[in-house]
Amino acid sequence: MFVLSKFSDLVRIEPSKFSKSTEEALEDEINAKYANKVVQDVGLCICLFDILEVGDGLIRHGDGSAYINTVFRLIVFRPFVGEVLVGWISSCSEEGIRVRMDFFDDIFIPKENLFEGCIFVPSEQAWVWRTEHDLYLDTNEKIRFKVEQEIFTDQSPQGPKNILAEEGNTGDENAQQQMLLHGGSAQNIAPPYSLVVSCQTYGMGLVTWWD
Repeated sequence: MFVLSKFSDLVRIEPSKFSKSTEEALEDEINAKYANKVVQDVGLCICLFDILEVGDGLIRHGDGSAYINTVFRLIVFRPFVGEVLVGWISSCSEEGIRVRMDFFDDIFIPKENLFEGCIFVPSEQAWVWRTEHDLYLDTNEKIRFKVEQEIFTDQSPQGPKNILAEEGNTGDENAQQQMLLHGGSAQNIAPPYSLVVSCQTYGMGLVTWWD
C-alpha cells in the first residue's frame, strides 16, 4: 500500500527559517510542498521519510532565500493492482459504491465489480447481495476490496480546444470511470489519482460478514 519514492528538488529556504537547522528547515519545506499532494504517475505523497543528499545553499541576489539541491525519499500511497485494502462505504448509487479510507476518498466499485446477485435498492440507497440471507452493503460500513485499476488524471492547464476534445471522448474507459465516480465531466472534476476496485471474491465485502 505504501512505497518509498526518491525525489530530487531545489528547495527554497526563506530567511525567516535560517534560525532552524538545515535539516529541520528542509524537512518543513519538503512536507509543505509534497504532503497530501499527488505526483503524476507516482502516487499520493504522505510525508518525508528521509533526506539522502544536501547540496550547498545558494542565495540569489535580491531574494535573500537559500536554494539547496536536495535528494530525499517520501512515503507514497500507491497500492498495487491485486492488493486487498479496507475502507468504509461513503455512498451507494445505481452505478456502484464509493469507498473512502482515512486519508484517501477517490475509490469506486463499479456495479459490474460486485458479487454476482447484487442488486441496488433505491429506497434503502444500498446494495444487497442476494444469497440465503440478504447481505446489505450500507453507508459507513467497513468493507474489504481488491484494487483492479489505478487512474492518474493530468490536471495541467489546457486550452479550450483540448478541453472540448477530451470531454467529447466519451469512449475512453478511464474518462467513463471518472464520470461514474464523480457524476459529471471527468475533465472538470476528476481527481488527480483514483482507484477502481472490486468486491467479488471470498473474503471481500463487509468485514463483519467474515468475522
